[in-house]
Amino acid sequence: MKGFYSVLGIVYMVTTSFYLSPKEAVVKNEIITKIERLNETKTEKITTVSSSEALYKSITFEAGHELNEEVFFKALTGFENLKKAGLLNQDAHLLTVCDFSMSSNTKRLWVIDTEEKKVLFNSLVAHGKNTGEEFATNFSNTNSSLQSSLGFYITDATYNGDNGYSLRLLGMDKGFNDAAYKRAIVMHGADYVSDDFAAVHKRIGRSWGCPAVPRDLTQPIINTIKGRNCLFIYYPDQNYLSKSEWLKTSV
Repeated sequence: MKGFYSVLGIVYMVTTSFYLSPKEAVVKNEIITKIERLNETKTEKITTVSSSEALYKSITFEAGHELNEEVFFKALTGFENLKKAGLLNQDAHLLTVCDFSMSSNTKRLWVIDTEEKKVLFNSLVAHGKNTGEEFATNFSNTNSSLQSSLGFYITDATYNGDNGYSLRLLGMDKGFNDAAYKRAIVMHGADYVSDDFAAVHKRIGRSWGCPAVPRDLTQPIINTIKGRNCLFIYYPDQNYLSKSEWLKTSV
């Protein structure tokens, strides 16, 4: 007879022996198979959490400018799932995160090299005019809304437009940011994304929905992340967090 007990969520079996009928043997084997699969899943999740935590702790953030740990885990989950889906190269190692739960007067954009385990850039970044004042509150995937769009993006090609050197973005979250290309939601530089502007207006300026960055960092940041890398725009919107396909499957 096989009995079961659990330690740290992993199910184990203890065995005593007596005769089982063929039907009972089949049922027993089915139960054992289900338990083995459950254990494999739990072990994989424990390993993943451990590796994610280890990566986060190995990254040197500037004191007072740390990326929230939970936001990083969500960004990393989507990053890895985009790789699994073949939408990012398997050797992709640059992860850009905008945490729009933070004040726009803080450096809430990080470009992280997950291979070298270091922050390449930590910068101010603007949200859309109709997304909020100092703090972002409203998001949209609709044309002419002048609002930012949540979710995962893949960086595309660069071009020179009305806002100067810019980077096209491909939205990967259906219903949340997949209209970004048609809406011309791009990364570009702006004079209103600066500490000087914030000192006068009590907040940095706002875009028409684009994640705009400081002029002096525009070219360095864009040249680093262009060409099929991952960008994640985060806000604790439960509708988005519960529906994003890239966050549903744990890495």
